[in-house]
Amino acid sequence: MRRKKPWIIAVLAGVLVISAMASFAVAASISIATGSTMGPYYQIGRAIAAAVSGSSEISATAEVGNSQAANIGLILEGEAEIAFLRSDVAAWAYDGEAMFDGTPLRSLRVIAALYSEALQLVVSKAAGIDSVAGLRGKRVGVGAAGSSAESGARAVLRAAGLEYGDMSVEFIEFAEIISRFEDGSIDAGFAVAGVPTAALARLAEAGKGITLIGFDDELMDKITEANPFFSERVIPAGTYGGIGTDILTPGVMTLLVTDGGVAEEVIYGFTKALFENVAEVRASHAMARSIALLSAPKGFTVPLHPGAAKYYEEAGLEAD
Repeated sequence: MRRKKPWIIAVLAGVLVISAMASFAVAASISIATGSTMGPYYQIGRAIAAAVSGSSEISATAEVGNSQAANIGLILEGEAEIAFLRSDVAAWAYDGEAMFDGTPLRSLRVIAALYSEALQLVVSKAAGIDSVAGLRGKRVGVGAAGSSAESGARAVLRAAGLEYGDMSVEFIEFAEIISRFEDGSIDAGFAVAGVPTAALARLAEAGKGITLIGFDDELMDKITEANPFFSERVIPAGTYGGIGTDILTPGVMTLLVTDGGVAEEVIYGFTKALFENVAEVRASHAMARSIALLSAPKGFTVPLHPGAAKYYEEAGLEAD
C-alpha cells in the first residue's frame, strides 16, 4: 500500500481538528432577561450579549427585565434562554419556597456566578437603631409584599428572633423606601443591591441622616446556617458618605441562570464566549469588575447546567 505524503497527512489532521472544533460550535439566537434600563443587570447584560455575539455563532440580545420572579417566568416559559437572578431567589424557586411556596421549579439551572450583592439595612440616625434587634417598635420598609426583597428581609428578621408584629411594617418597594427616608417618615428599610447603591449614595450625600447597620458574628452565623445562599459581605468604610467603619452584612450572588432544557451546545458556547471575552464585560459597569472565570463555578444554590459544566471542566475548574 502506498504511503500518504506528509502534506496529505497534515491536511487530514487539520480537517480532523476543524471538525472537532465545529462539533462544539452552534448557531443559535438567545435572549437574556436582565433588569431595568437604569440598573446594572441591563448594562452588564448588554455587554455580555455583545461579547458573545461578536465571538461565537450565537446571536445574543439583552432584554429589559422586570422583577426577579418575572425573569424566572420568562425562562420557564421559553421567552428567554438566560436570565439574571440572585442566588437567594434561585434557591427559593428551585425548592418551592418563599414567593414560590409549594411550586418547586426543578428545571432551573445555573450557568455562572457573576458578582456579590449586599442586603443593606438602612436606618435613620434619628431613630437610634444600632442593631437588627433595635428594629423592634420601629417603622420598617421590607419591600413589596411577596417580593424577593421582602423574602430576604423576613429571613434576616427570623434569624434575629423578630417577627413583623414586633414592628410597624411597610410593604413598599425600594424606590418608596428611599422617598420615605427623604421626608423622614420611616425609620429603617431593607435593600438588596450592588454596592454602592446609587440611591443610597445620593441620600448620604444629601445629608439625609442615614447609616447602615452591621451584623454581628453570632447573628451572621444564624443567618448563613439557616439560609446557605447568604454569605458574609463587608461594605468598606467610606462606601457611603458619613459611614466611617466597615459594615458586615449578608451577601448574595448574582447568577446567570437558564432552563435545563436549553441545549448543552448552546450553553457551552455561550459560557465559553463570555469568559474568553470577559474583559469587555468587566468594563461595562463597576459591579462587573469582579466577574472572573475562577469564581464563576462557585457558590451555587441550584444545579449547574451541563453545558456550563463542560466548559468549566475544560478550563480545569471544579464547580461547587
